[in-house]
Formats: sequence, C-alpha cells, structure tokens
Amino acid sequence: MKPAPLDFEKPILELEKQLEELRKHSKLQAIDLEREVKSMEAKIESTRREIYQNLSAWQRIQIARHTARPFALDYLREAFTEFVELHGDRLFGDDQAMPAGFARLGQYRCVVLAHQKGRDTKENIRRNFGSAHPEGYRKALRLMRLAEKFQLPVVTLIDTPGAYPGVGAEERHISESIAVNLREMMQLRTAIVAVVIGEGGSGGALGIGVADRVLMLENAYYSVISPEGCAAILWKHRSHAPEAAEALKLTAFDLKQLGIIDAVIPEPTGGAHHDPLQTALNLRAAVLAQLDVLTKKKVSVLLEERYEKFRQMGRVLEPGMG
Repeated sequence: MKPAPLDFEKPILELEKQLEELRKHSKLQAIDLEREVKSMEAKIESTRREIYQNLSAWQRIQIARHTARPFALDYLREAFTEFVELHGDRLFGDDQAMPAGFARLGQYRCVVLAHQKGRDTKENIRRNFGSAHPEGYRKALRLMRLAEKFQLPVVTLIDTPGAYPGVGAEERHISESIAVNLREMMQLRTAIVAVVIGEGGSGGALGIGVADRVLMLENAYYSVISPEGCAAILWKHRSHAPEAAEALKLTAFDLKQLGIIDAVIPEPTGGAHHDPLQTALNLRAAVLAQLDVLTKKKVSVLLEERYEKFRQMGRVLEPGMG
C-alpha cells in the first residue's frame, strides 16, 4: 500500500492517476498508446524530481512527521541485530517512549537508546507520542553507564517532538533528568553516535543527543522549538509555522552548514517511508562508518574532541572578525 500523499505531493498523484487511466484505456480499447504512456512517465519523473529537489523546510517537516515514516524500532529490526530490550530506571518505572537495550551493528556490540512513537492511537498512548518522561532519560543514563562499564559504543535514535511537559513529569523533575544526561554524556568514557531519524525537538532530543558524532536523516529536523511554537510566540499565530521553519534553520542541510551536525544520511526519493529498508541500510552504513573511526580513538582524545565540538557551537562572528 502506497503511503498517503502530502499536500505538496498531490500533483504527482494526479499525474499517476492520469497514467493509470491511459493504460486502462489502451488495454480496453486495444489501442497502442505506448508513446503517450512514456511521455506521461517522463512527465511524472520530471515533476517528482522538481518537487523533491526543491523542498522547503516546512515540507521536510511534513515528511519527518509522516505517519508511515519508519520509527526507531523499525530501524532496530532492519539495521541492527540481536536487540535485547532492558526496562526501568531503578527509581520509578519504565518509559515506553524510550526503548533501550543491547544490540549488534555489524561487528560492534553496542547500547541503543531511542525515542519511539506509535502507529495508531492505542500505541501512541502507550508510547506517549514519543515524548519521554524523566524515567525514560534516567533509564537511558543507566544503560549509558553500562555501556561505559563494558566499553561498548552508544547509538541513539532521536525522534521526539519534545520531552513530556505534563504535571507528573514536572513532579518527577524532567528538566533535572535531562540536565544530568547532558552533563554525563559529555563525560561518558565511550564513543557515542546520535542519529536524528525524524523529529528532533528541543531538550527532549538533547537528552540523548550529546555525542561524538551527530547525524541526521535527510528529511529529519532538529530544533530548539517546534515551528508552531515559534510562530505562536513571534507571530502570535500557528499559521505562520512555515515562515518559522525557514527562520529556525532546522533542516539537516542547514545544520550541517552551521556545524551543528556532522553528516546528512540520504533518504530515498520522497522520504524514508517510500523505501524503509533502503533508509535502514543507509543509516546502518553511516553509523558503522563513524564507529570505525571513533572506536579506534583513545578515551582521552574522544572526551577532548567532544568537549571542543560543543564549545564551537553558537559562535557569532562580527564583520571583519574572520
């Protein structure tokens, strides 16, 4: 079953319907319409190329939020092997929005931490729409300390609109749990690779996002605030979200240029949901390439480079400063 089209993809859908009608007409009437069919196929390909090569930031956000887009557990199934999930933070409970455990990626045994959304209402309630609670971040920290103890690299898969802002999360100190993770990940004595696979929202993403290498899928986004939230603050209305998306510089290509992330992982034409397996293979290859480099470095070098990496962010250059 083909994924539901987004608004900006409807011209492609209309052309595909016309092509289908043309083929039916050719078959029913026994008319040779091969030339017309090939012409229509070329037009579809040209339209598809024009649309996907000129995506706006807001259109990429729509792709990142597509309900058919692969989630973390999909990548764990296709790109990783031998995944064994561990549960609980040993303080309060288990957070289904943050599955985590041991896995194998190629020749590497590793610890994987992830945000997980749901496909339907029931699963979204169980997964809290991918918005983790404090116990999720504390579970992640517990597993990161296991990774450090057993000298295993850490791989994180980020896909969250943000950490859960509810009363219960505040009572259990959501901001403190994220802050502790930021501090501890900066000092963790093992290699860390973070991958933004969909939404990378604010502190919820950063809570498992401090890493030696930060990668992003081509149509993911990573931002201090959602475009809707930014629009509500600056323009006083959420309808200005597309303008906010452009201003926030939240796409993978913007962030690579700004030095916030290290690499962009390509997606199939139209987005990861059009070919989840190929996307998983691309993610696997990109993470393995980083682990091949990072695992050869001394821990002292890793920590020094990680510190310098984040110290360089946010530097503002005035004209003439070079």
